[in-house]
Amino acid sequence: MEQELNPFKIAQRQFDESAEILQLDPSTRALLREPMREFQFTIPVRMDDGTVRIFRGFRVQYNDACGPTKGGIRFAANETIDTVRALSAWMTWKTAVVGLPLGGGKGGIIIDPSTLSEREKERLCRGWVDVMWKNIGPTMDIPAPDVGTTPQMMIWMMDEYSKLVGSYTPGVFTGKPVAVGGSRGRTEATGYGTIYTVREAMKVLGLDSKACTAAIQGFGNVAQYAAIGFREMLGGKVLCVSCFDRADRKAYTYSHPAGVDPRFLQSITDQYGTIDKAQAQAAGYLIEDAMAWIEKPADVLIPAALENMITAETAPRIHSSVKILAEAANGPTTLEGDEILKQRGIFVIPDFLCNAGGVTVSYFEQVQNAYNYYWTVEEAHEKLDLKMTEAFYAVVDTAKSFKVYNRTAAYLVAVKRVAEACKLRGWV
Repeated sequence: MEQELNPFKIAQRQFDESAEILQLDPSTRALLREPMREFQFTIPVRMDDGTVRIFRGFRVQYNDACGPTKGGIRFAANETIDTVRALSAWMTWKTAVVGLPLGGGKGGIIIDPSTLSEREKERLCRGWVDVMWKNIGPTMDIPAPDVGTTPQMMIWMMDEYSKLVGSYTPGVFTGKPVAVGGSRGRTEATGYGTIYTVREAMKVLGLDSKACTAAIQGFGNVAQYAAIGFREMLGGKVLCVSCFDRADRKAYTYSHPAGVDPRFLQSITDQYGTIDKAQAQAAGYLIEDAMAWIEKPADVLIPAALENMITAETAPRIHSSVKILAEAANGPTTLEGDEILKQRGIFVIPDFLCNAGGVTVSYFEQVQNAYNYYWTVEEAHEKLDLKMTEAFYAVVDTAKSFKVYNRTAAYLVAVKRVAEACKLRGWV
């Protein structure tokens, strides 16, 4: 089981299936199965008490055949190189499936950011750039926020990079605040992108969105805007959300008899996605155990937190009413969990399609940085909707043509595009 839960092994096996169907030649398979470049390093940081602490960091640039690598930087206590490898692979397929001129990358530092002061976080961010600046850039590798990192951290990193190269370079990091080169619509992009794909899945299945309910795991940025979008765009009801409580060091599921009000919960949630339990209870919210979300009688299940949540053990607990599983998180479903979803006939919107909204608007941010001309939020939302809808139907049509599962179809679309770019560039 431990081998199966290695996220990079899962990513490789998913790739292998698509490579077999596409009948890729051995050299192309070998090239696309492994990262092109990896960096592992240590970062010394002066702490507030005067001591120096050493942090371990990673950056994986998986493939840049289609363009500069793109992907977030995670600050997480359980970060591993295999997680970063897997996420960089999924970023490669994610940018390809939505047709962006980018490759895939990912980075991370082993740290719980809530244990650091603001000044310590800034020193760590600048330290990461001090190590990596020669190997990132707008035409090479463009990082962005991810789990445990924020727009403010991207500004510190962009500022450090600009100092080192000697010129203001906003396009080196995306996910920045609007006041310093960010794109309107970026904050909500991943959550809203998820809802655009859920909307289209409902059309395919003939469901009335106003009569549908959703259960959401997580309440970080992605889950918050997925919940808001499900309620406000689709007119549906959110049965519950979940979050990790940093004070208790455990997760809880929050539900309400009248349905979750995501705007209210957002107002009592800290930057790490922890809901104020006392204020929620005072507002009539019920607090249940961590996995209660997966058993709710919902039409749509949205895992929007971390990887390996839908497993051989948890998948059988999914309620029989669930028709759509929208993977807003990266790698939330294990190989064994996937088999159960297939057997039950649940319509899966695979992660690197479902959550591609963030990288899509990050690409929009790069474009705006390059031209120094910025769009309205309505323009950003409209362009995102168009890209996500086009990508959704490319996957669904491929699934029908090849008579395969949606996840396999997403891989077929993405891997074919990257493989073609590798051949055209003469790499294989």
